[in-house]
Amino acid sequence: MAVKNTKKRTVSGKPAQDSKIKRIFRFLFKAMLWFLGVSIFLVVVFKWVPVPFTPLMGIRAMEHRSEGKPMTCSHDWVPLEDISKNVQRAVIASEDGNFLSHNGFDFNAIQKAMEDNEKGKRLKGGSTISQQTAKNVFLWQGRSYFRKGLEAYFTVLIELIWGKERIMEVYLNSIEMGDGVYGIQAASKYWYRKDASSLTKREAAGIAAILPNPRKFSATNSSNKIERRKSRIVRHMRYVGNLDY
Repeated sequence: MAVKNTKKRTVSGKPAQDSKIKRIFRFLFKAMLWFLGVSIFLVVVFKWVPVPFTPLMGIRAMEHRSEGKPMTCSHDWVPLEDISKNVQRAVIASEDGNFLSHNGFDFNAIQKAMEDNEKGKRLKGGSTISQQTAKNVFLWQGRSYFRKGLEAYFTVLIELIWGKERIMEVYLNSIEMGDGVYGIQAASKYWYRKDASSLTKREAAGIAAILPNPRKFSATNSSNKIERRKSRIVRHMRYVGNLDY
């Protein structure tokens, strides 16, 4: 009898277990639909509306608070037509030479970064301006595969919905360009005491040169390393050509 009862309990437990699994899959399916809907909605909204705040701004503010520093956040949005062409060419020359031609991903740069990493060289990312914009606006910092997967998803969305011109506009208005400084207008005022529309080639190259670590490096009174990087960016800017977004 004990054996029979055990079998009955096992068999009778299967429908309940199957129902639990179905509920889990139903929940995951609904969560995925909500995520798709909300993410696409946000991308469509930010095609027209200035991005007021990014996750990184919040993270940095909390870091400042934990370190006992003022929670500063300087961020002034300006349209792309009010940003010097020198700046646009400088970040392309510095960060993503194939920005105008790729579809969001520069697979040659990614492969080279992976090869350099395998050889033990200084780690250099292969992220494009599109990928950096997707990460800055919608995600958090980190190197997990999960975050990189979300970054790829948002990169595809903004390439399809925004286009290159809007991506460049959001990128230049959102990225970190100093400690508590976000966007090119705030950076231009902070580093050079002028509007972003008035930046010279050398000044634009100065801001682009510190983007790998804008809280460590300085665009003015720079180290020899940054000065060499500025000169290299200025030379490469001449090859960017017309900005045909």
